[in-house]
Amino acid sequence: MTKWLPDLQEGSGPLYTRLADQMEKAIETGDLPSGSKLPPQRNLAYDVGVTIGTVSRAYSLLHERGLVNGEVGRGTYVLKRDEDVPQNDQYPVSISIAGTRPLQAPSGKIRFDSTAAPDLGQSETIAEITSEIMRDCPHDVAGYTRTSPDHWQQAGVRWLSYGDWVPAADSIVPTLGAHAGIMSIIAVLTNPGDRIAFEHHTYSQVSRAAGLVGRRISLVNSDTHGVMPDDFERACVQEHPKIAFFMSSVQNPTLATMPLERREAIAAIARKYNVWLIEDNLYGAMDKGDIPLIATLAPERTFVVDGLSKSVSAGIRGGWVACPPHLAQRVRVAHKMTTGGMPFLLAELSARLVLSGAADLIWELCRSEINAREAMAREILAGYDFNSNSDIPFLWLKLPDPWLSATFKNAAYADGLLLDDEAEFKAGRSEKIIHRVRIGFSSPGSMQEVNDGLRIVRSLLDNGSGGYDSLA
Repeated sequence: MTKWLPDLQEGSGPLYTRLADQMEKAIETGDLPSGSKLPPQRNLAYDVGVTIGTVSRAYSLLHERGLVNGEVGRGTYVLKRDEDVPQNDQYPVSISIAGTRPLQAPSGKIRFDSTAAPDLGQSETIAEITSEIMRDCPHDVAGYTRTSPDHWQQAGVRWLSYGDWVPAADSIVPTLGAHAGIMSIIAVLTNPGDRIAFEHHTYSQVSRAAGLVGRRISLVNSDTHGVMPDDFERACVQEHPKIAFFMSSVQNPTLATMPLERREAIAAIARKYNVWLIEDNLYGAMDKGDIPLIATLAPERTFVVDGLSKSVSAGIRGGWVACPPHLAQRVRVAHKMTTGGMPFLLAELSARLVLSGAADLIWELCRSEINAREAMAREILAGYDFNSNSDIPFLWLKLPDPWLSATFKNAAYADGLLLDDEAEFKAGRSEKIIHRVRIGFSSPGSMQEVNDGLRIVRSLLDNGSGGYDSLA
């Protein structure tokens, strides 16, 4: 075992950050060579005069940076340069863009890191409709898409409608999924250097993509009821964001839903400070709640986004944006410029799925399957603290002490399971640490595989982190 010790007088910031930085430097210089075993956390804490928690957080940072790997019962080792790194097989700059998931998911692992619609044989329906399109529209499929037929907008009206809110057909822009629609809105309404407001933990692919094209991030606090209006106003006063990205219903990953009074407050603040709102209703539409969208309260500044990925099929890349008055054409042009244009086949397929009623039938099958999987999760994980919703294909699990989010993710990986730690959902450099992981259970191909994955999670929770990270 390596006898190297750090000098914590060097560097700045919290002790755990200084410790991690010192260890990273030692790995780079060879003082901690590839393949060497790090000291047990208790031992190192005693040797350098810090708490076990400080060492544990430092080891977690090293895991997140892709420098070390933990093995159950063996301890923590410095990774060899050519060794496969399970969760961060990218350079640090790539991690900041793409997040903590591997660019290509390793084989042989249960996938609890995705919330795409479960595979229930919908490919047969999709194949039939695709065949009809190829028969009916061979020239359109073969060429570039130069028009946007009215029924594409009508499909968007039908799919985006929520409660009493029904968007106008001329406000609809078909998109290559919800993400492409969101980025098109950002392209239209902001310039490099402008700020966009996000919750600390959210669908961070948007914030990373926004950062990639030069937009800056403003973070807004939230609680169990979603965005906190007072802190949103604080961000508006101090940082002047042009846009705010929020999920008012069934937020990803927390599953929080804003009550009506908060939505009213968010709408009033956005109007007061002239902030545009993007309301991502991808999961909210699956829940079918009865609280009005923010778009009903501030229609002049709110974009509503939804798609087919979670409820019908992720591979179709079907989505729509409902825009405030007079902005649809600008978003349509931005979408074409940023994506290369809407493929006729995918747009037509999405529209026919929705207008024929096939999308609704598929969603009902998916809903039934998700209900059963969520019930299984509640049964197997009973006694632990987590947020869940019977119609939503993930849960937000609070980890018992002394688990850290990244350490739990690595331990799950070692046991054959891919899941998302809290860092995957951080929209920016946030100091908020909440010790949670997201368990997405829609991707496994069978209930047995879901059961197996949940049993792995339960076992790790019951047994603690000692065996994995060599705490003893």
